[in-house]
Amino acid sequence: MTTPMQFIDWLFGEGSELAAWQMGARALVVFFLALAMIRASGRRSFGQQSPFDTCITVLLGAVLSRAVVGASPFWSTMAAGVALVVTHRLVALASMRWQGFEDLVNGHEITLVRDGRMDEDAMRHALVSRKDLDEALRQQAGGVRLDEVERAVLERDGKLSIVRRRS
Repeated sequence: MTTPMQFIDWLFGEGSELAAWQMGARALVVFFLALAMIRASGRRSFGQQSPFDTCITVLLGAVLSRAVVGASPFWSTMAAGVALVVTHRLVALASMRWQGFEDLVNGHEITLVRDGRMDEDAMRHALVSRKDLDEALRQQAGGVRLDEVERAVLERDGKLSIVRRRS
């Protein structure tokens, strides 16, 4: 007679010497547990893609992959994933509460163009070239000239936003 623990050991294997079907079983469980973790983390972890949110995405994927291939103990790896998600959630809640902490975690926007004039220092600080700005003008503002721009802002997620002057 097989005990439940023996069945689990047979189904998921142990260590890195796993059969293909054991890795498949682990992958299925990790998929559903990862989905639950991502849902617990909140919509922002995949919606906004700030550096803070990208960090959780990359780390969670790297940690959970170790459980699939048997590079780390299965349940310890799941616990590490949960710890990352809980940390992400706590940092997000703290960011909502304290503006200074949010700026530290997510950064702040940088105005690159104001009233049709480029701010060379801001461009250099943000590592945005004139070609990057020209591309954003073409893609977002229909190819307007720089003197037609009220503001161009490098947002916290790294995207350039263009606001045209009102006629």
